[in-house]
Parts: sequence; structure tokens; C-alpha cells
Amino acid sequence: MERSLHATVFIVDDDASVRDALAWLLRSRRLLSEPFESADAFDALLEGGFSPREPSCLLLDVRMPGMSGLALFDRLAARGLLPLIPVIFLTGHADVPTAVDAVKRGAFDFCEKPFSDNALVDRVEAALAQSARALGALQEKASLKARLNELTERERDVMRLVVEGLPNKLIADQLDISVRTVEVHRARVFDKMGAKSAVELANLLRNL
Repeated sequence: MERSLHATVFIVDDDASVRDALAWLLRSRRLLSEPFESADAFDALLEGGFSPREPSCLLLDVRMPGMSGLALFDRLAARGLLPLIPVIFLTGHADVPTAVDAVKRGAFDFCEKPFSDNALVDRVEAALAQSARALGALQEKASLKARLNELTERERDVMRLVVEGLPNKLIADQLDISVRTVEVHRARVFDKMGAKSAVELANLLRNL
């Protein structure tokens, strides 16, 4: 993947030696990391309104004192953050069935301890790539909404009929305006929305 300079791997594990080992491993692969000693500490970050602007993923221990990794995962899911912050569970053998169930519910993957360094980093890279795609889609959607808000009411009327596939003459008849006026509004709609055809415009609006 083409990695962002600011991509971050969040490490949530109550064992300091595990956090340090993972941070070293990621650093050796030129990946930035940020450690948290508990799920509660990471949840406090979310409660403060954190939302990722750069690709990220979460290496999350299943069993910890206080809030469990699974409970934190559920909170991420409830906030709609899983596409933006993919979760890779770090699990002992006894917790594999729990981790498999979490994957079915939207976790990115799990790695059983002791894990292979190469396999773990490969999954981290894949998770960061997924995060980048999700962020890109979110940013594109926000940009699309902003462009849509720039349209006048008449341009919206014309756009709706263009997307329905009506020719300019029928649009003019329905809106009781001239064909030339329809052409002007149609051109402005395509320009503001960044579309070159009615089909492309329809596909853009489908993403909203």
C-alpha cells in the first residue's frame, strides 16, 4: 500500500512488555504506533471526540482488567468507527472462538499469541489499506454533499430530471422554462458536481 506518513497503529494491551515489543516491531517496519494500557484509556480518547483523519488500525487484546477488548470493540462498532479503525484482536488460544465471532461481527482479523511477526505486520498493512479506503470514501462523500449544497433550487430540479433520463425538451416542458435555460442549468450542474454525463451524475448521487 502507499502508506500515509501519519498512519497510526493503536496498541491496546495491559501488558507493558507486549506494548513495547509491538511498538518495536512496528517501528522496525517504519510504522508509527500509539500505546494504551487499557481499553478504558482508549475509550476515553473516543469519548473526547476523536475521529481518525489518517489511516489507522487497532491491535486489541481480548482480556484486560476493567473494560474488555470485546466491550471496546462493541463501542467502536456502535460509533460506526470500524471501517475507519479496523480492529485486529490479539488473543490467547482460549479466546480464539471469541475472536472468530468478533470477526464475523466486523473485526478485521485476529492473531493468536505467540504470533508471527511477519504475519502480524502483513495484517496491519492490510488493515491500514482498508482504513485508507474507508477514509477516502468518507471524504469523497463529504465533498459530494458540499458540491450538492452549492446547487440552486432550480439546478436541483433540472438535475433530478436529468438523472431520470429526460431529454432537455421534456425537462423544459415540465419546469415551464426554455430549452436554452435547461441547457444552461444542466451545464452548471455538471460543472458543480464534477460529472461529464447523466450516468456519471447518477452514480455520484447513488453514493450519498
